[in-house]
This record gives sequence, C-alpha cells and structure tokens, in this order.
Amino acid sequence: MRTETRLLHALPNDPLTGAVSVPIHQTSTFAQEAPGVNKGFDYSRTNNPTRQALETLLAELEGGTRGIAFSSGLAAVDAVLKLLSAGDEVIAVDDIYGGTYRALHTIYNRLGITVKHVDTSDPGNVLEAITPRTRLVWLETPTNPTLKISDIKAIASITKASGALLLVDNTFCSPAAQQPLKLGADIVLHSLTKYIAGHSDVIGGGIVVKDEELGQQLRYIQNATGAVLGPQDSWLTIRGAQTLHLRYERISRNAQAVAEFLHAHPDVAGVNYPGLRSHPGHLVARSQSTAFGGVISFWLRDDRVEAAAELVKHTRLVTLAESLGGVKSLVCVPCRMTHASVPREARLAAGIQDSLVRLSIGLEHPDDLIEDLNRALAALQAPAQQKAALVP
Repeated sequence: MRTETRLLHALPNDPLTGAVSVPIHQTSTFAQEAPGVNKGFDYSRTNNPTRQALETLLAELEGGTRGIAFSSGLAAVDAVLKLLSAGDEVIAVDDIYGGTYRALHTIYNRLGITVKHVDTSDPGNVLEAITPRTRLVWLETPTNPTLKISDIKAIASITKASGALLLVDNTFCSPAAQQPLKLGADIVLHSLTKYIAGHSDVIGGGIVVKDEELGQQLRYIQNATGAVLGPQDSWLTIRGAQTLHLRYERISRNAQAVAEFLHAHPDVAGVNYPGLRSHPGHLVARSQSTAFGGVISFWLRDDRVEAAAELVKHTRLVTLAESLGGVKSLVCVPCRMTHASVPREARLAAGIQDSLVRLSIGLEHPDDLIEDLNRALAALQAPAQQKAALVP
C-alpha cells in the first residue's frame, strides 16, 4: 500500500459514533473504573486520544514504531537533548536552525554538553569530528537556510560504527518526500507547524523513532516535563496532514519554477535549491528524496543586509514573515530574523550571507510569484522616488 493511502487509513472511523473525522477529546482528565484502572487514559498530559491519533499518524508517515507530539518544534528539540548527560558531545550541521543553535549554545552548554559544528554535506567531516564522547549527530537535510544536502545513509554508517545516535530534522523535506528512518537514522524530528500541519494556524513539534526503547525514553521525558500538544492543535495537525502529499508536490513544482527564474536573474548572485542541477547536493537529494520542497534561499549581488531588507519591502504576494511550509508564500531575511541569535562570524562561516533571502513557496500560481519577485528585484535598481511608489 502506498504512503498516501496508508496515511488516510491510519485513522479509522470513530468506533463509537462512526465519525470519519477524529474526535477532539477536549478534556484534562478521564474517569477511572477503580484506582489505577482505566481505559488507557488517565490524564491528558500523559496521553490523550486525539494526540494519540496524531502520533499514530506520524509514526505511519515516517515508517517508525512510535510518534510523539510536542507543543512546539523546539519542545521536541529540548526533549531529545534531555537524553544527554554532562560530558556528552553533539556534532551538528553548521548552518543549523537558529532556535536549535540557541538551545545548544545558551542552555545545554551550561549543563556540560559540548557542540561541534561541521559541514555535514561531506560525510568525511563527520567521521573526522566524531569521538568516543559523541552521543548524538544532528542533521538537517536540506539545511536551514542554505539548503545543503547531507547523505543520510553514509552518515548513518558512521554513527552506527561509533555508537552515536543519528537525528535528522526532516522539517524541510517532510515525510512526503524523504523518510530518514529507512536510510538509517534513529530519530526524525519535525516542526509540525510547517509542512505537516501546512496552514500556518498551529504550533507543534513531532518526533518519530524506530527503536521502541528509545521511544519510551522520550515519552517519559515528555510526560515528566509536560511539553505536550493539546487536543485542538492535534486535530488541526491531523486535518492538515491528510493533504500533505498533494500540497508538497504542488509546492515543489512551484519552487522549481521560481528557483530557475532567480538563477537566471542578473541581480541574483546565487541560488540555493536542491532541485537545480547546479546545486552541489542535487544528485544526493535525488537519491534520497522524491521531491525538492518549497524552500529557496538566494543572495544578491549587492551583498549587504540593507539590500535584502529593501528587497522584501517590495513583495506584494510574498509575505514578510518567519516560518515556512504553509499554503501562502513567505519571505524572510535570516540574519535579522530566523538566525539573528547566531553570531555573524558563525553565520558567514556556514554560508549565510548578509544579503541572503529565504523564500517559502506556497500554492499560488508560479507565474504570479515570479512576477511579484521580478517587480521587487526591479525596485532595487529604481530611483528613490520610484521606490517609495512601489512599496505595497
């Protein structure tokens, strides 16, 4: 059975009423038949039927044994890092998401956990960096925001030999295109806010594992610390996930067209998009994923943050906002927004130029998006009086 079909039928009709939509169990507690005797639910922090339905769906999507739904993507990040102890080491991709960078460097480093950042697009860098203290290797592929591609299978062979866990943040690719557990990863992490929920109306995080014991450890951490996704948000995520494959396919086609336009534009110095044959990770991306997604980043020939900030003033359809993966296209300037917490020296070393712009392509017609971006790029060259008139 194909993934799309399994997804839709992982959620059976409600046995009590026949409802084809998962019920929202908006309750904090559950009646017990006797002390400690219940129908599988006692308190909604520990378990809730609506959240459980989402977690079953996440495990089905990623081909894992257990899914766990959190109150945000960073709550999921935090739960994984709580697997570590003082003296442990993390090897992480160099242009990691700013929120994960902040957690690693301002919270967990104070608890005696060290972090090495390497360019994981070359598995040899991981092999060189790994030590007996390395407990966890943290990948994003594609990375945020430079869209570097890492060979999951090759790096999994390195972590297996060393005894370290391999985590893949699969937010950008989504399980519609890439399933890291099947390539050797131990943990898959998602910001459910993005492609899985898909409508910019919910905050959530998810973890899927293939080892049941590891899943039990993470479930214990979640219950002990309380970062659970509520039933209403669980239901919204389920509703969005049911159209994931359709949305991701269309968004990927739109992004390919926009990336090719930007690649040919004279004011654009470079484009990061794995669907372009010029992308250094194009062949690896093709080998481990079925689509290239909706996130594009590019930098301008005028490599100043002021140029990028000026550009995003002039888009009309593409909204200036953080986040990604929704049905409407968004744009941001990472060095001032998503990655502002990362020191400039570290940003530049990871390839995040001052003029880098990140696009999250949505479901609009690609020709309309191209016209909007072309107008914004033209505004950069316009005289000052014309720029004022072009601001939407």
